[in-house]
Amino acid sequence: MSQDPPTSEDRAGFRLPDPALVTRTMADVAERSQRIVTDFLKRQGSDGPPGPDPLHIGSAFLEMTTRLMTNPARLMQAQIGFWQDYLTLWQNTARRMMGEPVKSVIEEPQSDRRFKDEAWRENEIFDFIRQSYLLSARFFTNVVHGAEGLDQKTAQKVDFYTRQFVDAMSPSNFLLTNPEVLRRTAETGGENLLKGLSNLLTDLERGKGQLRIRMTDETKFKVGENIAVTPGKVVYRNDLMELIQYTPTTEKVLKRPLLIIPPWINKFYILDLRPKNSFIRWAVEQGHTVFVISWVNPDEKLAEKGFDDYMREGPYAALDAVEQATGERAVNAIGYCLGGTLLACTLAHMAAKKDTRIKSATFFTTMIDFAEAGELGVFIDEEQLQSLEDKMQRRGYLEGSDMATTFNMLRANDLIWSFVVNNYLMGQEPFPFDLLYWNDDSTRMPARMHSFYLRRMYQQNDLVKPGEIELDGVALDLRKVKLPTYILSTREDHIAPWKSTYRATQIYGGKVRFVLAASGHIAGVVNPPESGKYSHWVNEELPPEPEAWFKGATELAGSWWGDWHRWVSSQDRTMVEARIPGSGKLKALGDAPGEYVKVQAKD
Repeated sequence: MSQDPPTSEDRAGFRLPDPALVTRTMADVAERSQRIVTDFLKRQGSDGPPGPDPLHIGSAFLEMTTRLMTNPARLMQAQIGFWQDYLTLWQNTARRMMGEPVKSVIEEPQSDRRFKDEAWRENEIFDFIRQSYLLSARFFTNVVHGAEGLDQKTAQKVDFYTRQFVDAMSPSNFLLTNPEVLRRTAETGGENLLKGLSNLLTDLERGKGQLRIRMTDETKFKVGENIAVTPGKVVYRNDLMELIQYTPTTEKVLKRPLLIIPPWINKFYILDLRPKNSFIRWAVEQGHTVFVISWVNPDEKLAEKGFDDYMREGPYAALDAVEQATGERAVNAIGYCLGGTLLACTLAHMAAKKDTRIKSATFFTTMIDFAEAGELGVFIDEEQLQSLEDKMQRRGYLEGSDMATTFNMLRANDLIWSFVVNNYLMGQEPFPFDLLYWNDDSTRMPARMHSFYLRRMYQQNDLVKPGEIELDGVALDLRKVKLPTYILSTREDHIAPWKSTYRATQIYGGKVRFVLAASGHIAGVVNPPESGKYSHWVNEELPPEPEAWFKGATELAGSWWGDWHRWVSSQDRTMVEARIPGSGKLKALGDAPGEYVKVQAKD
């Protein structure tokens, strides 16, 4: 008796994928894989072969292991504690399978979103997998922290890469140990995995053989059309930057123009994403004549541009242009991250030259003392710097993707592994998100400038040593910066740790206001008042230690933007007629956001 073949709804409810879809996918895989391998081999030929340990992790872990072996009792104690917890977990799981209520041996922090699916707790097996992983992760971390006698840099490197390994090994990252992925696979008959494979190939194609994970649907955004849309004009341009002047929305404006110096590690429109969260648009609405530097996305032609060039062709050129456009010499200035470091250098340079055009300075998440540079310091040792410089010399610049990968590793679970699960295992397209689009719109770094920045500031911390750094023939001394200063830091900043940025309060010679915002390096800054999110802390006193400042600080609900505007407008409340871009001595060269910002660093 003949029997019909099983249907797509047979096999215990597991739906089989469409055979035609499988055929098309496999043919596509074969064709694209060949192209990806070719691109990868070409890249290896141009970049040169990588060393066996380009990040020099092996030597750090070897030293850590040697130190551990000098105290075997401590290691044995950690192992005994781990196995005792593991035995308790086994017993609890057995009791739970017999119907008894039991408590978890270990729980992840509330901020950990990897195990948000209910099955991680409702199903005994997945609950066991979850807790087993958490116990193992804690054991690895405790063992690493127990190594005595390591120098600070080695200990930091070992701790960082241990966490990278622990995060990578999470059961949420694997098909067979993620209940959400298994459920999706059963529901779609495996089509999610076919789609995930296609997504993986697309990301490999984007990186020309190296994985470049898509974090958002890039097709939903276009600079100048639905992000970076605050009206304005480009009124000045040189090799390194375009200067944008924004169109006023008030009849009267503050007499002092506002000059914003963003970092050139990323693009300026982090401050002008959408109208609802645009700091630039908001500042215009408060009556500021806003000028913003839009840095060029450099290529090999600008390889010899140094930090002094960025100062001369950036803030100094912008100050001259602002005076031509408005007739005003006195300005308020904002520097964000690396842009703030450049602003600090410029102010010290101006103090030595007795140039007083900048009347107040605001720093967003800016480090000038790099003694405790946070986890970015993991990447700044002599071996890695030499390797990086060799790589930059071959091209004349650092690829934007290299810098982006470094920053993403600081928050690997949020910025790497969550997208691996969503894109490749769940087979879903990334969600459209303006901030992540900006995050992926990376920029290159000129070789000479970047080497100077990493060596003289991160590695040697010369900026806080009076006279150690010389720019354009002038020795810098930050203690001579004596204008009113507003320092904004964020409590969960992985890039510019707030306790490091706080040190500037003890260096500048003028009156300083320090404000700490909740959240991180971006979200804590891009926090419009209308959002009702993220509090901030204020304290009029500036004790030497950041912990003492925080202990005496008052937490206020909502955004810090209003606090800053009250501070900066109090420096000079004089109002004048609104200035229209292009109506002064500088004519409009084109519409905002200009041309430089549209150049993408696609590897």
